[in-house]
Amino acid sequence: MKTNEVLSGQELREQFFAWQCRIRQIAMREDEGRPSAGMCPRLLNQSDEVLAEQIITLIIRGASDESTDFFRFQVQKTHDPKLVRERTLTYLQSTHFHGPKEFSDCLTALFAEASTLAANLIEQGKCVLEFKQFNQGYRLHCSVERLELDTPEHSATLWHNRTFSPNISDRVEILKFTPDWLASSLLAG
Repeated sequence: MKTNEVLSGQELREQFFAWQCRIRQIAMREDEGRPSAGMCPRLLNQSDEVLAEQIITLIIRGASDESTDFFRFQVQKTHDPKLVRERTLTYLQSTHFHGPKEFSDCLTALFAEASTLAANLIEQGKCVLEFKQFNQGYRLHCSVERLELDTPEHSATLWHNRTFSPNISDRVEILKFTPDWLASSLLAG
């Protein structure tokens, strides 16, 4: 691995998504899909004040229609949350996280309806996400925006989350975090 001083933005992006795919594969295969530390970054504002000790983030495939359709179908097919969860885990344990380059350049997170934190993030428009797991970490400087209902990222995030929590309302806030890879960096282990 290159040191932070010579790591280009593209190399940092590639390493981050390869790491995210690896830790998500482990979570799906070994921990029944429970979010691991590396999936739940610490959220800071631009002044490095902690806004939340952790939020759960998702990485979204660039072509997310197939996975979104799968998640939606599983939730709508049965009212048995255990069966939905089992089928989702089987799907996510297979090849879903095998191609880091297949994921879009953003992360998403779901917040409760009328979330003060989400409103503050949207107003500020920027934040820092600090990810750490397995003596590896990343500090991502991100722009923040609210996802509209009709966007693929909104649908992918909503239906993915519903496979694990079927009672999620349609009125949740879903935010998109787009890293500035040149301003972002590795964190010391």
